[in-house]
Amino acid sequence: MNMTLARTVRARITSLLPSRSDLAQVGRDPRRDLLAGLTVAIVALPLALGFGVSSGLGAEAGLATAVIAGALAAVFGGSNLQVSGPTGAMTVVLVPIVAQYGQTAVLTVGLMAGVMLVVLSMLRAGRYMQYVPAPVIEGFTLGIAAVIGLQQVPNALGVPKPDGDKVLVVTWHAIDEFIKTPHWTAVGLAAAVVVFMLAGARWRPTVPFSIVAVIAATVVAQVAHLDVKPIGDLPAGLPAPSLSFLHLGSLGSLLAPAVAVAALAALESLMSAAAADAMTVGQRHDPDRELFGQGLANIAAPLFGGVPATGAIARTAVNVRTGAGSRLAALTHAAVLAVIVFAAAPLVSKIPLAALAGVLLATAIRMVEVGSLKAMAKATRSDAVILVLTAAATLALDLVYAVIIGLVVAGALALRAVAKQARFDQVPLDRGDHSAEEHQLLAEHIVAYRIDGPLFFAAAHRFLLELTEVADVRVVILRMSRVSTMDATGALVLKDAVEKLHRRGTLVLASGIRPGQRQVLDSVGALELLRREGGEYATTPGAIRAARDHLETAGVLPAVPAQRTSPMSADSSEETIR
Repeated sequence: MNMTLARTVRARITSLLPSRSDLAQVGRDPRRDLLAGLTVAIVALPLALGFGVSSGLGAEAGLATAVIAGALAAVFGGSNLQVSGPTGAMTVVLVPIVAQYGQTAVLTVGLMAGVMLVVLSMLRAGRYMQYVPAPVIEGFTLGIAAVIGLQQVPNALGVPKPDGDKVLVVTWHAIDEFIKTPHWTAVGLAAAVVVFMLAGARWRPTVPFSIVAVIAATVVAQVAHLDVKPIGDLPAGLPAPSLSFLHLGSLGSLLAPAVAVAALAALESLMSAAAADAMTVGQRHDPDRELFGQGLANIAAPLFGGVPATGAIARTAVNVRTGAGSRLAALTHAAVLAVIVFAAAPLVSKIPLAALAGVLLATAIRMVEVGSLKAMAKATRSDAVILVLTAAATLALDLVYAVIIGLVVAGALALRAVAKQARFDQVPLDRGDHSAEEHQLLAEHIVAYRIDGPLFFAAAHRFLLELTEVADVRVVILRMSRVSTMDATGALVLKDAVEKLHRRGTLVLASGIRPGQRQVLDSVGALELLRREGGEYATTPGAIRAARDHLETAGVLPAVPAQRTSPMSADSSEETIR
């Protein structure tokens, strides 16, 4: 048994490791991949610096994450085109962790989240990403964009970041501080970067205007001796790997934040990989391998002082649009950033924080796809509600809660829609061999109902109300062959209805119960009650004959000699009448 389990685990790990096909793809067009990787690195540099600063761990943490996590996720991830590193969405989650537990706790949380992602990949959890509804994703993205933009307000206004972990509160305090002591130089610099990036993106979408804007802002600040705060000193290289931040006693208290970080890393990475697939022809990511690669990246990044990483949608889009075809491009992006860390740290340290704030403000604005939001809002009222609710929860609470709320509301609305499909209709009795006069007499005492669609908890209460309000008849026939699904609630409601009708002296017969429904009916005692208090029949004609027999026995109908069939049998002509 232990040997079998070990072989299974070993085979599962092997399936998640890079394969020869990955290596073959790297060699197809290395020149194009190298150029794409260089372009992505230019775009990623200001973002890595900015998100490192926003997280509270500093620009060096953002660079370390982009290098270490970017390289490992490129090699071990499940997408040939994914670019990983620090992201705005992850920053949103990290800020309250830093405020509550301190900077070193973020490293522990990242390590724990990495282990969780590896476990999720072993459990094949990546496939469940497809069940996240589009309105939840759109609302999630809109909320993230709003939070990223609000996080940049203190640096854009040139004021110290106020204490707190709620972005709305921090923003309000920052504005209040700016009103007291205005700092128009920082505002002008940030606004210039935003305008330059947005206008440039419209003019030449393929040009990395973010790095051009940052260089220009830095040169202007240095030449004109502007009173703006720079990033500050950066280490000329990556620190040696260390586990000194890890304290076993704190693992329990950090479990919940680690789950939140792992959930967000999985969600954003798989969303980004799916977006990359949609932008290309013939590329398909492996969701479980992607979780595995992101897990390894997040285990390693904290050892070098890096923050938790995810797949980055913006950088991945640049990678695809510049012609990347293999993992070599994302690996090149990490290598170029490593060179910058070692060779250009003194220059990078002079970049004004207001310029980085402008880059992130422009990035947040470009994240909002107005066309997609309008289409989603116009689709259905439910989609619009889910989108708005998810975005509001992202802004007011946090990202994981927002996704959970969005999924719960989407599930509830979907169940409501499915429950409305359940029908409970009275149907006329089959005339069979009865005369018109006899059929009319039967119809006065027997009523047949056909149940269509799902009989489960969301529709069961309405079914109970309708069934127990049946007029004063002697026999009720339930035609159940069209019940598509049934859960324990539906079975219990059916049992309750049978008991209520029986106490009123009404016989209940059922026909056409499917084999898949027998187990749930039997588990709650409904099947045994039907057989004891009424009857179960294969077809509706068989149930009608049994109902007639009951009425004859009760003296309601005159006895008519006829050959009867057993309750659970039916001739071939009855098979189509369920």
